[in-house]
Amino acid sequence: MEAVTTKAPHLRKFSSASDYTRNFIIRDEVDPYLRSGHFIDEALINEQLARAAAAHNPDDPVRLREILAKSKKIETLLPEEVAVLMHITDPQLLAEMAETALAIKKAVYDNRVVMFAPLYLSNLCVNNCEYCGFKSSNTGQRRRMLSMSEVEEEIKILAGKIGHKRLIAVYGEHPTTSTEYIAETIRTTYKMDIKAPNGAPVGIRRINVNAAPLPIDDLRVLKEVGIGTFQVFQETYHRPTYEKLHPHGTVKGDYNWRTTAFHRAMEAGVDDVGMGVLFGLYDWKFEMMASIYHARELEDKFKVGPHTISFPRLEPASGTDLPSKSPYLIDDDTFLRIVMITRLSVPYTGMIVTCRESPESRNTCIKYGITQMDAGSNIALGGYSEYARKSNQDEDRQQFMLSDTRSLEEMIAYLADQGIITSFCTAGYRCGRTGGCIMDALKTGKEGKFCKINAVLTFREWLDDFASNETKQICEPVLQKELEGIRANLPKFYPTVKEHYDRICAGERDLFF
Repeated sequence: MEAVTTKAPHLRKFSSASDYTRNFIIRDEVDPYLRSGHFIDEALINEQLARAAAAHNPDDPVRLREILAKSKKIETLLPEEVAVLMHITDPQLLAEMAETALAIKKAVYDNRVVMFAPLYLSNLCVNNCEYCGFKSSNTGQRRRMLSMSEVEEEIKILAGKIGHKRLIAVYGEHPTTSTEYIAETIRTTYKMDIKAPNGAPVGIRRINVNAAPLPIDDLRVLKEVGIGTFQVFQETYHRPTYEKLHPHGTVKGDYNWRTTAFHRAMEAGVDDVGMGVLFGLYDWKFEMMASIYHARELEDKFKVGPHTISFPRLEPASGTDLPSKSPYLIDDDTFLRIVMITRLSVPYTGMIVTCRESPESRNTCIKYGITQMDAGSNIALGGYSEYARKSNQDEDRQQFMLSDTRSLEEMIAYLADQGIITSFCTAGYRCGRTGGCIMDALKTGKEGKFCKINAVLTFREWLDDFASNETKQICEPVLQKELEGIRANLPKFYPTVKEHYDRICAGERDLFF
């Protein structure tokens, strides 16, 4: 295993996993954010849910349309308004909610879906979460961390053979895979010189990170090396359930440390954060309400809400039977309702549904406002370089099992057949459209214009560099329709867009607005 060469001397060092577990949390980076009490008030949430459930007429169309009008203005809903949406049962009103959710998605993000790939760097972990294949007591898991040469082999496949341009890099929590290791994997990935099969220069342009909550100094290091969104899933906001599933004495067992992860990220200058709960651990209505409170907390404190919200739900994993025994498992209809209500409740946010879900579920989610998806995913350690584009799964070296194993090309062709363009855009992040800047642009509809333009340019790149002739035949009509839409609706931009487009057709890459 190669040593990490880049050191950050101001970061704390830990002699062992037990030393890390005892001393990693910095209490002074938790308590200041909770001086007025915790922003997740369980009693209040339960009271608001009970009130909505006891409403004389839960299917009040006048009240519903008042709430939908607020969503259309791209305003975050109040928790009590979200509770109303949860209790709608009338099919016509539910259809109206779905129609509004999709209209909001198109107004904010245009007619596109952003594509990314997960890359697991380590399954070493000091925690012992009941539902996770990486839990420390799972002796059936083959433990390892990727060396830098192995990282390079993974990226050669992801960027050079498949065509991905953005990653979500995933790390277990362990002193061996500390912030220094995370930073080194990011540097290694960004500096690689990669060519597509046709010789065009390609590579990873944005690396989002899914990792454990970190101290402010550690987050500043990641900011310096070009981290994108910092993603931390709360798993469950219900404190008794959280304490039951995350044993006392583990780092993850500290509820307050985890719930304040984004506060520290914002303090460190990492202003794009991604949240989510693991549906199936507790009642979905409570989890959704708590998520809205979390989003509003960030808006109140930092004027920036979550850049993305993800929707993982329990899937089979090695070393645990909780995914089949939990009393809180949700069916597909409930899952789709969660997606729809989230789009209405936090209308500006990006929404992610991953390959955990079945192809049928993901296909339907697109109609409810999803903006980001992965495809061709392999979450086994070293899985891309070993299996290339084949979606083999190894239960003993991955966190959970995947349900949608379609390749990236298959997913792109499906979207195009539905009239949707795939985007590989990373321009906004490199142009400074992050944090509060992108929030303002999203809420006013301005960002959608840049999104449409950069989706067209990056899709042209991918089709020329990676698509088969059959896929091109499916995708070209959608691409040309979007280009024509720019000419008709953004006439001031069109001459420059067309000039960039023609240069890409001639072999240039990474031209953006």
